[in-house]
Amino acid sequence: GLIFYDTKVTVMNRVLNATVQRTADHAAPEITLDPLEIVGGEIRSSENSYFCQAARQLGCVPSSQLCVKLASGGDPTYAFNIRFTGEEVHGTSGSFRHFLWQVCKELQSSSLSLLLLCPSSAVNKNKGKYILTPSPITYAEEQLFHFFGQLLGIAIRADVPLPLDLLPSFWKTLVGEPLDPDVDLQEADILTYNYVKKFENISDETELEALCAEIASQHLATESPDCPNKPCCKFTYPSLTGEEVELCPRGRHIPVGWENKDVYAAAIRSLRMRELQTPECMTAVRAGLGSIIPLQLLTTLTPLEMELRTCGLPYINLEFLKAHTMYQVGLMETDQHIEFFWSALEMFTQEELCKFIKFACNQERIPFTCPCKDGGPDTAHVPPYPMKIAPPDGTAGT
Repeated sequence: GLIFYDTKVTVMNRVLNATVQRTADHAAPEITLDPLEIVGGEIRSSENSYFCQAARQLGCVPSSQLCVKLASGGDPTYAFNIRFTGEEVHGTSGSFRHFLWQVCKELQSSSLSLLLLCPSSAVNKNKGKYILTPSPITYAEEQLFHFFGQLLGIAIRADVPLPLDLLPSFWKTLVGEPLDPDVDLQEADILTYNYVKKFENISDETELEALCAEIASQHLATESPDCPNKPCCKFTYPSLTGEEVELCPRGRHIPVGWENKDVYAAAIRSLRMRELQTPECMTAVRAGLGSIIPLQLLTTLTPLEMELRTCGLPYINLEFLKAHTMYQVGLMETDQHIEFFWSALEMFTQEELCKFIKFACNQERIPFTCPCKDGGPDTAHVPPYPMKIAPPDGTAGT
């Protein structure tokens, strides 16, 4: 926290350019995607998704081939080229950006099971935010998490922000910062947080009975074996994926009472914290990321900075865009139609602005750091900077 973000980015960019492993004389790996596999927006099976099609084809490419220098100039170098079956596309930039956008859509949909909508979004807190799905993983899923980590690194080298909405707990675990058992639990699963707090704040046994009765009415409790009419909770709790989990050995047979209610609350909290850290999944993600960028870089970044570097800002700042727009010969900022253009954009909602950026440069977000902001003539302009506004090609008409 003692170093300015821009300074960190400068150091990071130098390190990324110094750790390039694919030189100019090596051809870029190429993958072929079949757009017909995902026609109609609904992916019939996860194997057909762009994410899985790409993971399969890049699985046999050495990761050193994906370590390229930071994208710059009009036709930047990307980790791999993409060919869409049956489509003739000029240049590699558009299809690469479209691929990253589509993959993020797939990751945040029901077609792939790597990410899970955080439970808090069900009650309108952190709506639309995701966490890694916490479950014991198969070898195939481990490969997919590894590829997901590689994509994070590939996007950083390409300077194309990924439109991913992940909870801060993901970024904390990624950069190796401990989670806060209060704040992060509340962010991810406010219902469990409130449930745990109820047990922690009980002052006498009658309150405990009333709470168990309330829970029993919501089908979470069973009757106590000693007093058949007295409802009680057992040492079990639903996991984030919905299965009933025993919080200790033989938890199904241990009733919650006055003596052990704090142990019960602590056990639920630690179950959730373990699920948020998902060590197995996160190890695979970090391994993937580490095969593209040196993991030592993460020690300088805060979780928020890592998110900004990977995903950019989730909203479009028009002033920032204006400041980084280039007008080609013959056009000026004061031309009437340019002024009309900006005032039209000012009327757009954030959603419409994202669609405009997607239309203009095939990605929904603009990078948070712009290498051209010092304005020197020799500065590398990273796409989509600056946005170019050009006169029409033809001379006829206005």
